[in-house]
Amino acid sequence: MFTFSRRSASTTVMAGLLSLGLVACGGGTTKDSASSAAPAAPASSAPATANPNAPIKEGLKLAFLPKQINNPYETIVDKAGIEAAAEFKGEAKEVGPSDASASSQVSYINTLTQQGHDAILIAANDANAVCGPLQQARSKGVKIVSYDSDASKDCRDIFINQANSEEIGRSQVKLLSEMIGSKGEIAILSATANATNQNTWIEFMKDELGKPEYKDMKLVKVAYGDDDDQKSFQETQGLLQAYPNLKGIISPTTVGISAAARYISGSKYKGKVVLTGLGTPNQMRQFVKDGTVEKFALWNPKDLGYLASYAAAALASGQITGAEGEVLKAGKLGERTVGKDGEIILGPPFVFDKGNIDQFDF
Repeated sequence: MFTFSRRSASTTVMAGLLSLGLVACGGGTTKDSASSAAPAAPASSAPATANPNAPIKEGLKLAFLPKQINNPYETIVDKAGIEAAAEFKGEAKEVGPSDASASSQVSYINTLTQQGHDAILIAANDANAVCGPLQQARSKGVKIVSYDSDASKDCRDIFINQANSEEIGRSQVKLLSEMIGSKGEIAILSATANATNQNTWIEFMKDELGKPEYKDMKLVKVAYGDDDDQKSFQETQGLLQAYPNLKGIISPTTVGISAAARYISGSKYKGKVVLTGLGTPNQMRQFVKDGTVEKFALWNPKDLGYLASYAAAALASGQITGAEGEVLKAGKLGERTVGKDGEIILGPPFVFDKGNIDQFDF
């Protein structure tokens, strides 16, 4: 496992900072062949008992199933999780679809179940579309960890949330508001219309915008770039043409914000339309330095993958069951407590700007 580097301070210090608070291609990245969908079956209703002192089993087989293969952000997450598995003498791989459609992950879940994996870790494209196959996997003893974008809580054991969803949504509005003086038309450039995490964050953004201090800000459009670079680029162009008085765009997706920045940087809107959202420092560095983007946010995606990997191992080894109040021992990240509905939070988002972006490399 490699973690992001901080050039002016130790990795330990920065990991601690991000803990108070958010994909590089690797040899383990493959696209497995898909099989036909299997019928859903309910998971066992017998209550499991955790043994926090149980050792992590050696030779565990884990599989990361991202929204789509070759999404740069999810590659970082999954590669870190694959490397974390080596720390506890497990094996892990990444497989998945080339598109982020609602049902594109179903056949992969069925294949991984048939292959006898101990755990499947999934960033769900659609919370409900994957539910039946995940329940089928659980009925066969496979542990299910969702990360980044949750599956229905009845269809998985643990959800590794990169940050508190409410905090992400509200903080995005606050960040944009500061930069546009709490006044003007704004738009949101999201990923897919079915993405659980995106929709949750957007609902909190809308709720935040209903507060009196944002009375002069108006959300005119939520556009969807489907986490595709070219479509996100085109959607940005369409927003700016359709709404000539647009003052700001929030893109809470790493693919979307980088595509939007690329369009704005070469257009007449540079310096006139404020862009913020969720991005990685390496994607956004050039746009921060050339003045296209002033501030954006994220967490450490490598830590997200690392935490998910340890959660899967703890579940498969019987250290935790996903019950509220249990404590996960997560290697170098220390301990995390399981919250309501089996949610474990990595930490709050961190804001990047010209003054600190060169301290990070991921």
